[in-house]
Amino acid sequence: MNVLRNIDDLPHGVRFALAIGTFDGVHRGHRRVIEALTRGARALSAKSVVLTFDPHPAAVLRGDSPPALCDLDERLAWLSRLNIDTCVVQHFDATFAEQAPRQFLERVSVGRDLAGLVMTQESAFGRHREGGLDAIRRLGPELGFRVIEVPRLETRGTALSSTRVRVLLEEGRLADVTRLLGRPYSVIGSVVRGDGRGHELGFPTANLSFGGPVALPPDGIYAVRVGWGGDDVLNPTERRDGVASLGVRPTFEAGGARILEVNVLDFNGDLYGLRMRVEFVRRLRGEKRFTTVAALVTQMERDLKRARSVLATY
Repeated sequence: MNVLRNIDDLPHGVRFALAIGTFDGVHRGHRRVIEALTRGARALSAKSVVLTFDPHPAAVLRGDSPPALCDLDERLAWLSRLNIDTCVVQHFDATFAEQAPRQFLERVSVGRDLAGLVMTQESAFGRHREGGLDAIRRLGPELGFRVIEVPRLETRGTALSSTRVRVLLEEGRLADVTRLLGRPYSVIGSVVRGDGRGHELGFPTANLSFGGPVALPPDGIYAVRVGWGGDDVLNPTERRDGVASLGVRPTFEAGGARILEVNVLDFNGDLYGLRMRVEFVRRLRGEKRFTTVAALVTQMERDLKRARSVLATY
């Protein structure tokens, strides 16, 4: 998959079909859209092009973006598996947002042949989201492209969307999140130094830091799979089982920052500075305040034992 950083960098003379969206999480609904794109592009003898955005449009339009279901590197990695010819990561700013749908479509068509545009019932782009399906149906014949319509994908009567995935994740419904994503939920962060308390207790942890707001499940203890190393964020060279603690560590801190830390099972190496992928397998229990450190250590030993049992059959 070729990656460009501006829609104007599409080669002149190219005949292409286009799908537009943030594609946060690259869930099953997104994959249906992209399958329609690649299928339509083949039928039109055109290249398939996905236009995605960085930063999230909501950060520009509303001043606050939703927590990400995957960072840009992971988004591109998932998209690259979907047989797309080109992905454009467009910088989204106020100027870009002010383009009317016709203005944008004429812009991408200058010196190129826009053959098809993928749309769903929920799709809308351009200034004030004026480029909805009905508007694009009218523009298609006038501007010479085919509208490739994708039926709405529902799950239990509700449209499959990134917002829906975030809600289910926040509620701790990991099985439902897995069903909508088509894979277990994971996050990728950089391992940073913590306060060393886990090491003092005999359970050294890797503390993760994220470049921006990340969607996370409820606070608690989780059986996880972790990985790091290599150039492919989805296929790290090192893979291990682990136990993750997500929360504010109430036994030691009152009102502390929310932290995701992972005890990597049967591993004693140095992970600082590495990018680590954490896949949430099962929630073992909620976060709890213990009256003594000894009681906490006893519970952590139980958590490790249960996590090993869960992961052995996963």
